[in-house]
Amino acid sequence: MDENRLNILNESNRMLSKLQLLSVYFGEDIIYKIYLRSQVIHKLFETNPELDINKLELFHMQFTASLIDLLRKIKKNNENNISLLLDEIQLNKEMVEKLNDSAYTENNFNIDKQRQALKINLSLRRLFQVLSDNSTDNPLSKNINAFSSRFATDFFYAIEPGLFTELTQYKDNDVYTNSYATIQKKLMGVLCKYDFKTEFFCGLKTGSQIIEIYKFIDVNRHFLYFPAHNLFLFVDVTKINGVDWTNNLSKKENLIHELNNKNDVLQSSASAAKSNMPAEIKALLAEDYKKIADINFLQNISNIDVQANILKTMLNTDLN
Repeated sequence: MDENRLNILNESNRMLSKLQLLSVYFGEDIIYKIYLRSQVIHKLFETNPELDINKLELFHMQFTASLIDLLRKIKKNNENNISLLLDEIQLNKEMVEKLNDSAYTENNFNIDKQRQALKINLSLRRLFQVLSDNSTDNPLSKNINAFSSRFATDFFYAIEPGLFTELTQYKDNDVYTNSYATIQKKLMGVLCKYDFKTEFFCGLKTGSQIIEIYKFIDVNRHFLYFPAHNLFLFVDVTKINGVDWTNNLSKKENLIHELNNKNDVLQSSASAAKSNMPAEIKALLAEDYKKIADINFLQNISNIDVQANILKTMLNTDLN
């Protein structure tokens, strides 16, 4: 085999290897078909020494080289787009880590609201005893207001100031009062009846004002605790409109969920962007395949030249 023929066949093999890698990267059937057909053309020249080997070189110069350059340009463009998506994913992950470090989680909230309910129940039991004995002792549990201070910002529901005022209003002759607390007389009676068994229901806020809502375990009735005034009153929760009672997540946890969901979408987009190919390129490749699949392609080598010029034009086109 003469040196020129050997060099052209070796270069042809290198071209085919590059095209094969690109067909794997994009996973497009039409590229793989072009690769297989190009292999057939290579074999045709390799096994038929009487054919003009320069036509194989011409085929690769005018068609395969341009096709590889075009596919590489698309690949680079896709990788740039993926890089932007991956950067955003990483930034979101870093934000989630920071939020996790600083957020009071739903688990913290659920544990502490049970502790708070125990504090409230114990404080009310003591308040009943203090009022009965006309004692001057402080019946309220230590740090009873720490719960709201900790969780109100993220977990309490916002309500209108007017509603807040309405819920916390009372008549002086309807309550028991001492130096430490004020409680509705009827509420104290019901608490005694149900042995001070209540659970935390929700927290409400308006501006810097907050109230905690509790529910009797054995009956569907509720009362509020207004920490700023150590006030306990019955409350009608049906008056509290516009609150999604099913949403127990803090603002930070909601943001964490949103960021994680967004990252799932971005990751899917990145996977799709990896092998993205414009429709007009696919149509062009289909035309290319028809040309080189023609059994008389050697006689129509000029058509390959025309197709190569179209490929080269695509190389100068913005693929974004």
